[in-house]
Amino acid sequence: MTLAETKKLPSPVGESKTRLDVIEKVTGAAVYTDDIPFGPGLLHARVKRSPHAHAKILKIDYSKAEALPGVKVVVTGEDFPKRIGLYLVDKHIFARDRVRFIGEPVAAVAAINADIAEKALDLIEVEYEPLEAVFDPVYGASPEAPLLHPDMADYDVPNYIFPQAGTNIANHFKIRKGDVERAWEQCAAVVESEFYIPHVQHVPIEPHVAVARWDDDGTLTLWAASQSPFAQRNLIAKSFGVSQSDVRVIAPLVGGGFGCKAGVTMEALPVAIASKVKGRAVKLTLTREEEFFTNFVRQALVIKLKMGCDADGNLVALKNTMYWDGGASTEYGVNITRAGGYNSTGPYFFPNVHTDSLCVYTNHPIGGAYRGFGMSELHTGIEQTIDMLAEKMGIDAVDFRLKNCVKGGDIILTGMTMHPTGLNQCIEKAAKAIEWGKEAKPSSPNKLRGKGIALMWKAPSMPPNAGSSAEVKFSEDGTVTVSLGGQEIGQGAFTVMAQMAAGVLGIPYESVRVRGPLDTRYSPYEWQTVASRLTWSMGNAVVAAAQDARDQLLDLAADHWDEEVEDLDIVNGKVISYKSEQEMSVKDIGIYGLPNENFEGWKGGPIVGRGSFMPTYVTNLDFETGQGDRAVVHYTTGAQAFDIEIDKETGRIEVLKSASAFDVGRAINPELVRAQIEGGFIQGYSSAVYEQMLLKEGAMLNPSFVDYRIATAVDIPIEHHVDIIEVPQDDGPWGARGIGEHPMVPTIAALANAIYDATGLRLEGPPFTAEKLYLAMLDAGLVE
Repeated sequence: MTLAETKKLPSPVGESKTRLDVIEKVTGAAVYTDDIPFGPGLLHARVKRSPHAHAKILKIDYSKAEALPGVKVVVTGEDFPKRIGLYLVDKHIFARDRVRFIGEPVAAVAAINADIAEKALDLIEVEYEPLEAVFDPVYGASPEAPLLHPDMADYDVPNYIFPQAGTNIANHFKIRKGDVERAWEQCAAVVESEFYIPHVQHVPIEPHVAVARWDDDGTLTLWAASQSPFAQRNLIAKSFGVSQSDVRVIAPLVGGGFGCKAGVTMEALPVAIASKVKGRAVKLTLTREEEFFTNFVRQALVIKLKMGCDADGNLVALKNTMYWDGGASTEYGVNITRAGGYNSTGPYFFPNVHTDSLCVYTNHPIGGAYRGFGMSELHTGIEQTIDMLAEKMGIDAVDFRLKNCVKGGDIILTGMTMHPTGLNQCIEKAAKAIEWGKEAKPSSPNKLRGKGIALMWKAPSMPPNAGSSAEVKFSEDGTVTVSLGGQEIGQGAFTVMAQMAAGVLGIPYESVRVRGPLDTRYSPYEWQTVASRLTWSMGNAVVAAAQDARDQLLDLAADHWDEEVEDLDIVNGKVISYKSEQEMSVKDIGIYGLPNENFEGWKGGPIVGRGSFMPTYVTNLDFETGQGDRAVVHYTTGAQAFDIEIDKETGRIEVLKSASAFDVGRAINPELVRAQIEGGFIQGYSSAVYEQMLLKEGAMLNPSFVDYRIATAVDIPIEHHVDIIEVPQDDGPWGARGIGEHPMVPTIAALANAIYDATGLRLEGPPFTAEKLYLAMLDAGLVE
């Protein structure tokens, strides 16, 4: 039956959409496709997942599932022997010899509709032998723990990740600066602390969805809601043994990412399934329950700190040991551990530092990129300990921070010289906004009032050679199309790139179009949309591309007018001469060029500007000491502060005032910067007060919005003050740096410090729920 001969039938699963049906010659059943671009005969996939946290797979029998009418293919790990991973290549697409977390894919079915695929899963019989599991990263790092990845020594890994074969430590990053043990003798005060920051979920509004199709010529097309289409192309090509040029990833706008749609997670599943049904597209959509624990989650952290200062309040020494709960695979998480290591002092100058940052395999869900990339967790410990030390010395917490915060020219923990930063201004602005130092009484006898502040810093956590590229083309009407490879995930990246292109070209912003969706076949290369790097890295590429196009326009006009380029400019879409006062519109020359005298031939032609950017100056860090000339490209710094009340009868927190101040280098679009700061603050507040994945022996107990609370509009503080500080970055476009992740980094710590100021209580870690606070106050005798 041809496509033209098909009939439209109502969906058998009761959906309101009318779908195209294609009569199956073998079964006589109707196949329904959701979308014509995927081709007729779209198949729907469902995944059989492990019910065990750690177990051997003894036998998989899928004969009954395979025989179910409407099922087109069943796959298992036996079909896909190669591993996949971004940093540490440690993960199979489907489990093979063993399962390592509850929810790990074991098998999958593709069928003519989702209902049949779901029924087929129940017909797959898997026999397991349970094994001892690891749920505590501290125990997991010990010699007594069972090995979860006995073959780790064979895994591929870049030269800046340091797995410890024969252990569960997937990465051990060290900082050794000065002599910490001798430095304790110089300290007038020393404090020690330990905190636990739990797993949380990204909970994007749009769950993960991907469609894959292998064609008969061996090429693959993948449609995915992705922050990383080029990384997906590369990793999938490697895992399936094909050329990257034969893999095409199409990534429309993303309905919420926050890191969970970075790298390759569930996208490899439909790719694998589709490889067994060439010519037919396979669609996989995660349920909300699957979204909670089968994909990336934010790693949990156990952080142990010892910190000391001298009699004048100068920080002297820091010992920081971090146990990151990497989960069953640490293919992405090992880099979070590395980032935790080279950020391990927080934004403070310590002459003596001893850091051990350990990424530990456990039988929890897979830890991956999450907004802040480990910095919220790290700063939750650092900033509370800073407050503890200041209190022990009898020094005001703001004054203590102003005295010790990192400043331009400091030699920081890795041996790198800190670039200019406006952190001091951030501290002062945030403190002023909540009237720090001014006594504030509770609004009623049954409430306690407190103020807290916390600082942050964060560098883009990326390989030393992560690159960006861009292209600028003119249309006949003078409009400009910018092609790029970075993704729009709601942060306004496309808006800012259009502004940058317009600014360089001298044309109105309204004349710029940013091309989408991203398509690795046509879009210029971009490493990933992560690490708050697009404004800086992709921005530099767009500026270079626009400058290339501008130079071509001006060279052409100078030749045509027989003038010097230095005398020309482009203003509001017109090339003008300050010397001869001639002018012409860019739309007259952007495509067709200009005629020679008497129209004896033409010069110019379609203007296409190309630009790329890659930092060339990031150096390796020594394995034993973590020292090197330049560990990162730059740091974004900032501060947040709270003025709160706590109801003694309920434990509920009310935010009276809150404030954020961040040094963004240069705010290309101040309103978007403000929106990022406000949104990041709310997400940080959500993780501070509400969010926690409740895990019991590897099983998530609250995988729904009924039991997993996130902040909503009703939780937004009535007053949130924002200050934008601008100390330009030397290698940023117009001095700009990123600000996407940073606003949620200090929130937990700032709120914890305010809670302590109000109650005198330090909790082990977030979330600071009303119930937890009430019970803590009850135990402390603060309430009757």
